[in-house]
Amino acid sequence: MARKSRKNLITEPVRAAALNTALYIRLSVEDGKGRSNSIENQQLILNDYVADKPEYHICDTYIDNGLTGTNFDRPGFKRMLSDIESGKINCVIVKDLSRLGRNSIDTGYYIEQYFAQHKVRFIAVNDMFDTADENNPQNGILLPLKNMVNEAYALDIGRKIKASAHQAMLAGDYIGARAPFGYKKSPDDCHKLIIDEETAPIVRQIFEWFVEGCGLNTITVRLNEMGIDTSSVYKSKTSERDKHYTLNRNWTTFTVSRILDNPVYTGDMVQGKSQIVEHKQQDVSPENYIIVQNTHEPIVSLDIFERVREIRAAVREKCKSKPIDHYTENIFKGKIFCPHCGKPLHRQRAKRKTKADVYRLHCLSPNRISKDACIGVNIDESIVIDFVSAAIKEKLSALGCSFAQMVKTDSTITGLKKEKTLKQRELERVQGLVKGLYESLVNGVITSGDYEEFKSAYAKQADELKQDIERISGDIERLGRESKRRNEVQSCADDFKREERLTADLIDRLIERIEISHDHNINVIFRSEEKGGF
Repeated sequence: MARKSRKNLITEPVRAAALNTALYIRLSVEDGKGRSNSIENQQLILNDYVADKPEYHICDTYIDNGLTGTNFDRPGFKRMLSDIESGKINCVIVKDLSRLGRNSIDTGYYIEQYFAQHKVRFIAVNDMFDTADENNPQNGILLPLKNMVNEAYALDIGRKIKASAHQAMLAGDYIGARAPFGYKKSPDDCHKLIIDEETAPIVRQIFEWFVEGCGLNTITVRLNEMGIDTSSVYKSKTSERDKHYTLNRNWTTFTVSRILDNPVYTGDMVQGKSQIVEHKQQDVSPENYIIVQNTHEPIVSLDIFERVREIRAAVREKCKSKPIDHYTENIFKGKIFCPHCGKPLHRQRAKRKTKADVYRLHCLSPNRISKDACIGVNIDESIVIDFVSAAIKEKLSALGCSFAQMVKTDSTITGLKKEKTLKQRELERVQGLVKGLYESLVNGVITSGDYEEFKSAYAKQADELKQDIERISGDIERLGRESKRRNEVQSCADDFKREERLTADLIDRLIERIEISHDHNINVIFRSEEKGGF
């Protein structure tokens, strides 16, 4: 036989399977102000790493900017995990281990367990760490050591940041993210406050109105009717916009009250009103506030501020001196709303000398926001109670939840469970016959043709039994839900009959929402079956 020439053999290069890759980037305050960990620098390092490696198919880049590495409650990271669990990602690349996290226990869990369970390859470029390289010394004892170092670094940086912030407060520097309404941060020094000529007059007007005898509610309505931007709306239009703040378009008595109580408007810096204790923010007692006087130009004089404080203190003392006459229980609390503006209806009491007090439900928007904020709702609570009671009776009657029906359903479920047990036993018998077929074939009891014929028949029988079991299980589950629902409804009907009145518990169990329009049209929205209702 002639020899084949090796020169004519062409060896095809072995192509590595493509990896659907995620690039993960994280930056937080604990990383300092250096450029090495900037978003741009991390992106550059990761792009350079995969540039000459065609096996990495970049599916997405996940970024968490300004979030600590000491926990994993980060939107970018959670989105990446979701894509991993849906099978979109099977490789994760980061600049170094600290980008994944600075919590040694949780970081170790994700690297050593989570990624492994989901068959995800993990690479930390600068640490030369790759879970696919079993011989890399970085994958052994060095991994937990590096994670512990990263965690210790985060804790140390955290303490330094707190100490630095405390020292800045003692020096009278403003450390808040946004300047108080009426001020803005100095363009030359972000820790100094200067007067905002556009909003400072509004603050002065609030103080003047209050001294003149206007109440918080009157001031709030005036501001809204004048179309004055709230602090959050105004800030959203300036360079101090912050996406983490809720955009409140209407002034509230709470906002006005906070302005009147804030000594920052007298030129004094008052900070350190809260502290973090065991990862929870807690208020600090006023005697422990950090107060530095005359740090910036005042908006109102100290005399006016003290006058406001005296008036508010006198009002509080007057309220404390009044005997407490408790309201009756508000059974509609959290359930009743105005359909025109979406606000909850307020419950107000009208005192009677010789008769029982009368309670009315009304919308506060025209009185608390502005006259044209809502068309308004005002209705006697007793009318609502009668209507809702009738609606519940009608609903319970329509359901027709009888004891006989419950007994019938329970009997049906019992029969289905017995049928399911018999089907499961038959399936086990058929599966046992399939196992015995091969032994019969090997021992020559049956031919290969008989083996294939019997095996096919048993497989068909097993499939039919499985389908029957699945169908019966579904029927049992459905009837069980119906039985549970009937029992709950029957319980509500019994409670309603026994109490002979509406209760907060009954309303909470049955009703999702009640809406009352200006013309007293009452719409009762019952809780859905998925939420334990009708």
